[in-house]
Amino acid sequence: MTDTAPLGQFEQLVLTAILTLEDNAYGVTIHMRIEELAAPRKIKLGAVYATLDRLEDKRLIASWLSEPTKERGGRSRRHYRLEKDGEAALRDSARTARRIYETVAARWGGLAWKLIPQS
Repeated sequence: MTDTAPLGQFEQLVLTAILTLEDNAYGVTIHMRIEELAAPRKIKLGAVYATLDRLEDKRLIASWLSEPTKERGGRSRRHYRLEKDGEAALRDSARTARRIYETVAARWGGLAWKLIPQS
């Protein structure tokens, strides 16, 4: 990986949104998916774009512009995809989350998901 620092929670959310949206990953859809994942937390669109820029600087994601469309008034749309380093960083974060869950589950008798507050 280019940057060995662990991902922050919001970076994990952005990468997860891009992963699940595949070819439909652009600013607004990424924002909507993050709000689904982080509910009831409200997310500012500007925070999404700042994080997208940071992840692109870290070379964890790449972006490209679509062809201009009439529906967008002749403007292009910027799409995002995970790079291999982004996939690796997300996998590392998932492994860490699994270890945390397993530790909590062992401490709480295997009922961790039922004991963790939902909101």
